[in-house]
Amino acid sequence: MHRYFLSICFLFIAINPTFAQQKPVLAAGSVTNTTIAGQSVRFVTDNAFGEVTVYSPSVIRLRLDKKQLAKDFSYAVIAQPQKTNVKISEDANELTLATDSVKTIIKKKPFSVAFFTVDGRLINQDEQGLQNSWVAEEVTAYKQLQQGERFVGLGEKTGNLDRRGNGYTNWNYDAYGYSTGQDPLYSSIPFYIGIHNNLNYGIFLDNTYQTDFNFGASNNRFSSFSAQGGELNYYFIYHTHLADVVKSYTNLTGRMKMPPLWSLGYQQNRYSYYPETEVMRIAQTLREKKIPADGITLDIHYMDQYKLFTWDRQRFQNPLAMNKKLKEMGFRTTVIVDPGIKVEKGYEAFEDGVKQNIFVKYTDSSNFTAQVWPGWCHFPDFTSPLGRNWWHEKIKFFANTGVDGIWNDMNEIASWGQKMPSNIIFNYDGALASHKQAHNVYGMQMARASFEGMTQATNKRQFNLTRAGYAGLQRYTAIWTGDNRSEEDHMLLGVRLMNSLGLSGVAFTGMDIGGFTGNPSVSLYARWIQIGAFNPYFRNHAAVNSKSSEPWTYGEEVTEISRNFINLRYRLLPYLYSTFNEATQNGMPVVRSLALENAHEAKVFDGKFQNQFMFGQAFLVAPFESTKEYGAVFFPKGTWYSLYDDAAQLGNTEKIFRLSVQQLPVFVRGGSIVPMQSLVQTTAEKPTDTLVLHIYKGDQNNSFTYYEDDGETYNYEKGDYYKRLISYDATQRKIIFNKVEGNFKSKFNLLKLVFHGFDDKDNIQASGSLKDDFVSLIAPISRFDPQGTANPTIGCKVKSLTIASKVSQFEIKY
Repeated sequence: MHRYFLSICFLFIAINPTFAQQKPVLAAGSVTNTTIAGQSVRFVTDNAFGEVTVYSPSVIRLRLDKKQLAKDFSYAVIAQPQKTNVKISEDANELTLATDSVKTIIKKKPFSVAFFTVDGRLINQDEQGLQNSWVAEEVTAYKQLQQGERFVGLGEKTGNLDRRGNGYTNWNYDAYGYSTGQDPLYSSIPFYIGIHNNLNYGIFLDNTYQTDFNFGASNNRFSSFSAQGGELNYYFIYHTHLADVVKSYTNLTGRMKMPPLWSLGYQQNRYSYYPETEVMRIAQTLREKKIPADGITLDIHYMDQYKLFTWDRQRFQNPLAMNKKLKEMGFRTTVIVDPGIKVEKGYEAFEDGVKQNIFVKYTDSSNFTAQVWPGWCHFPDFTSPLGRNWWHEKIKFFANTGVDGIWNDMNEIASWGQKMPSNIIFNYDGALASHKQAHNVYGMQMARASFEGMTQATNKRQFNLTRAGYAGLQRYTAIWTGDNRSEEDHMLLGVRLMNSLGLSGVAFTGMDIGGFTGNPSVSLYARWIQIGAFNPYFRNHAAVNSKSSEPWTYGEEVTEISRNFINLRYRLLPYLYSTFNEATQNGMPVVRSLALENAHEAKVFDGKFQNQFMFGQAFLVAPFESTKEYGAVFFPKGTWYSLYDDAAQLGNTEKIFRLSVQQLPVFVRGGSIVPMQSLVQTTAEKPTDTLVLHIYKGDQNNSFTYYEDDGETYNYEKGDYYKRLISYDATQRKIIFNKVEGNFKSKFNLLKLVFHGFDDKDNIQASGSLKDDFVSLIAPISRFDPQGTANPTIGCKVKSLTIASKVSQFEIKY
């Protein structure tokens, strides 16, 4: 019977040669033709068409498709190839493109690619025997797993800092109350960084279809990345320092603009604050209890039956007057906007949207309809210039009613049922695309339209927040980590999510302090708000079916803890604002995983230490569950000082600390320069005229660029800013103040230098363009504590020096 069955099969194959030749996996095959043009090489293989382009000395782009390469287009990449000195050579077996940073070798038989350092060390290569191939329309690149290789990044992904051994999917998803291991979540950033053998590289797969990444999950042979359609289109980035990989990635995909200053203050949110009397009660209580704050956020209940571009006039009779009153108190209003436009006769947005033909459609040209908060809705096509322009006009409604911030929500696209059909057609900026291709980029393009519309309406900087996004979202918006839970592990997961987003080019990030779903314990809330003071976006939020979650609802002790750490946040605004300016210049995040500077230190990836992060370049923050009594902290190289008492810790060590609900373990790196201001209750309030610069003694050179502007307009792009480079030279034992750059007049008239870690033998002297009447020495100075109160009995060995801020270049020697 068995032999008879095989005979029938062979006979079938013999008379059906097509069946015999079909392959479930189609490999690219061997290179059959090449064409060299400048910094690019086009090639043809047995089964594919490809192109490799040198974008810069450190960035190489590879494109591969089964058909002729399509017209180049990207929602993420805004950079053009730089003119680069590249040497291209070719023989019968391989093609080589060499720059002064990386050597790319393309093997021809079969096609495969490998990247080497200029001295011949292997950085990354295709896995031999697998290389690049298709299964139906899914295209995959298989990469050889290097010994000890780690993987970080990939944006908003749960799990450990090191992603080795796991797989991930990019498909923007409305992940309400997600678990700490759930994937995918709300946004898709298909960029990761590989680390091995003292080498670091980045790979950005610029493809908006569903993409999947395998970092040795269920196999011990390869890592891989794939897309469910479209090209294999990726950028390979190599630098000796991991931070430079992030800089090159953000050079490709763009960097954020300066945010409005008020958006860096504390934001009080709730699902939902209504009616107007409740909004005003919250604002007044924050002021009465002297809890600094700058923002009140309104969730969907401000709308008339959840319809966009409306106010519920019973709950909010005069929104413009309310928002004006809030602004007089130092508050800015942010409102939520969802993409769904209710299908309702007489509803202006619906009628005009149909008239202007701006909604996404089925293949038969009828408007796609799904249920969301208002009921059955149509959805603007934000991948269409027409749709974005329509939104630009509609979003003026909020500017005209005194709103300052836009919160883009439900933009994955989310709808009841969570199953949007694949045959929805999007404009895709003239290229036309199915839902499969447009889904992941929809939220980013909605955020873009909101950002552009509000900018046009106000001619000012915008605070723009999104839940969903794609690579490059940082050009238009901040992002928060969605509907998290009021649980200890979710608090720490939020830290890792922000760390990973920072490694993936997004500097302006946040999470719902206290957790969105559920009710946090008193200690959990206290710990979370302490961590929140070191988040780029400092947002308190709670769901409609949970208890009130303002600081005072947890008792007097938590109110005091919250006040202390929010006070610290406001005193640190000059430092934070300068750090945001750095993000606009080089893409460095505000919240920084220790892997950014210590990629080859194994302890950084240890489960005990992976949640630690740097807040800018100076502060080491060590988050722990509120229930823990002791916690281990790892200190990278250098000297570290306790934020609270200046106790010094040596680097390359770990130490166990007793924990308390009153204090979050925070340390300051030796050599740091930390600018601070007097305490204010809102950024609308002017601080005193003295800027305090805290300088920490260290054995490593360091520099910090202090930055100011008006905090509101784009005039800084025309030179209306105040910038000063301050350098700490440990070798020469001096602090160097460079000449001020820019045309903006500082709000501070005096600089007060406070020295930490210096002893009586350090003879601090000033030289340069200083005059005697600008200088006064004072000692002792209080420790650097969150409450901002002077306490000269602490006994810290620090001194201070007060200088007029108008003084040009000078030095401090010790």
